[in-house]
Amino acid sequence: MLRTRTERSGRWWGLPRRAAWALGSVITACVALLAPLPPAGAATPASVQQIQADSSGTGRTFDGVGAISGGGGTSRLLTDYPEPERSRILDYLFKPGYGASLQILKVEIGSDTNSSNGAEQSHMRTATDVDCDRGYEWWLMEQAQQRNPRIEFYGLEWGAPGWFDGGFWSADNIRYLTSWLGCARQHGLHVDYLGGWNEKGWDAAWYEQLKSTTVTVR
Repeated sequence: MLRTRTERSGRWWGLPRRAAWALGSVITACVALLAPLPPAGAATPASVQQIQADSSGTGRTFDGVGAISGGGGTSRLLTDYPEPERSRILDYLFKPGYGASLQILKVEIGSDTNSSNGAEQSHMRTATDVDCDRGYEWWLMEQAQQRNPRIEFYGLEWGAPGWFDGGFWSADNIRYLTSWLGCARQHGLHVDYLGGWNEKGWDAAWYEQLKSTTVTVR
């Protein structure tokens, strides 16, 4: 079943996320400096925290360790590495029981727009243009799946092409996303999660339409 998810807000406590991280680091450092030191020779009491894991519970489940290839070409240079170094890096990333052993890979659905560090190519540059070999994310997903056939993929947009009639939350974008899913199938890839707009709000009716459409096409 295809599951849709929205991204969390890009702001914490009213601050941009990066600023909140920086502030949190400063606060942590200050607390560490102000904390009283134990007397010399004093024994430090040992504290043990036990966490019970119940596989039969109905609460949240741990889906695995993941990484993101998105935000405008963050993984672009990997394709230019020579062999065997490139394959070694890919092994460290995706090979089970070895290195990072990533279990989830989130990739950007490119739109030819600057999405932070650059622009990722769009598979659909006009309403009638579809090129399922455009961009490097397909290659990265294939490399990940070759090393871990059980890896889960998550597709997410950082932006959208300008030809959409009605903007991001439009029927054109739903057609754009279903076309991207079709490209994934052509590459032998199964997409487990499909998001909306990275850190840019949400539209409940649009998500409902996206879900009903993707269930139909799948």
